This record gives sequence, C-alpha cells and structure tokens, in this order.
Amino acid sequence: MLTIWFYTLSSVIIVSLISLVGVFTFSIDHKKLEKALIYLVSLSTGTLLGDAFIHLIPEAYEGGGNKLFVGLYILSGMLFFFIVEKFFHWRHCHHVPSEKHPHPFSYVILAGDTVHNFIDGLVIAASYLVSVPVGVATTIAVIFHEIPQEIGDFGSLMYGGFSRAKALLFNFLSGMTAVAGAIVVLIINTNILEMNNFLIPFAAGGFIYIASADLIPELHKNTEAKKSLLQIATFIAGIVLMLLLLKLG
Repeated sequence: MLTIWFYTLSSVIIVSLISLVGVFTFSIDHKKLEKALIYLVSLSTGTLLGDAFIHLIPEAYEGGGNKLFVGLYILSGMLFFFIVEKFFHWRHCHHVPSEKHPHPFSYVILAGDTVHNFIDGLVIAASYLVSVPVGVATTIAVIFHEIPQEIGDFGSLMYGGFSRAKALLFNFLSGMTAVAGAIVVLIINTNILEMNNFLIPFAAGGFIYIASADLIPELHKNTEAKKSLLQIATFIAGIVLMLLLLKLG
C-alpha cells in the first residue's frame, strides 16, 4: 500500500505543478502578452467545451450513471456556477479589469478548475488502486490534458484582471486540490462510483457554463476579421487537443 501512496502522490504533485506553466510567459514582453491573451481565452474556451463534451459527459454515461440523473447533475453544475457568478456580480462593479477589480469570470474559472483538479486526483488515485500501470497511463493522459488547459486558464485569469504573479499563485493553489482528491480516495480506499457519478457531470456543467456564458461573450467583443479568424482557429485548436487526448487514451 505504501507503494501505491508513493506513486499516487508523486503523480498528483507532478500534475499540480503543471499549473505553474504560466511562469514561462513571464519572459514574454508585456505588450505582446496582452495581445495574445484573447487567443489564450479562446484556447481555454475550446479546451473547456472539448473536455466537457468529449471526455466528462461521455464518461458520466459510460460509468453507468442514470441518464436522467446525469442530465440533472450537468444542469446542477451550470446552476451552481451561475449562482457563484451572481454572488460576485452583486458587487455591481463597473471598473475595467485590473488587479484590484478582476472580472467575476476569473473567480468562476478558479472554482470550476478546482472541482476539475479535485476530480483528477480522485481518478488518478482510483487508477493506482487498480494497478500501477493503469495509474501511470491515467497520469500521462491527465498531463496531456492539463498542459493546454492550464495555459488557457492562466491567460483567462490575466485577461480578467489578475496580475501575472496572482494568476500563477491562484492557479497553483487550484492545482493542488488534485492532491486533496487523491488523499481522500487513498484514505477511504472503497468504491467511489457514486461520488464520480455526481462530480464528473457536475464539473462538465460548470465548464459548459464558464465557456458559454463568460468566455465566448468576451471573444465577441472584438469583431476585427483577422483577430476573429485567429480566435476561431485557437478555439478549434482547443477542441482538437481534447480529441487528440481521446485518441492517446
């Protein structure tokens, strides 16, 4: 059992550290980074929707969950994030995004990413309880998924008004919830089917809400033809990345 703990914790720590991928953007000129942020937002939109419709929702149905309940859990995820966003909007702030006045969707992204990372920890730990090879394979699949998503999330947080350092810190803290999810499974070491049956579609609903209600409207604010085409291209690239992950899996 100690071997399982070692492999599991090592894997989720590596996955959590991927949230620091945004540090590589520190060396990029600030003005150039500002111009690129909207494309990272469109990449994030593609990866969030791709993850929800290509991975999470099919997994929810394949896991044997009741079809009606899966649909209700997806809607509950959307409703939850709608309520969370309403809470932040109650401040009725009209300031442009800045470190002191970030857009509400930045916090919603963090909430959705936290749920997603926690589920990653659950899945990785459960895989290692099956066997080490299965656990390693699952970890590799999660890593391929996390790299584009974390880059997109980091860009979205900065676009929402976070400073580079703040976006990096909060992204890392969100990523560390994968460790918490893994520890929960290793301690319980029992069947977590019912937990996954709820959390997976719930997270999918959250991602659908974030992408469609928050990020896509941001993309529509710029209607310049060239920039719009690049946004569409990066949007599609995010979806393609999720498809490639499905093939690799």
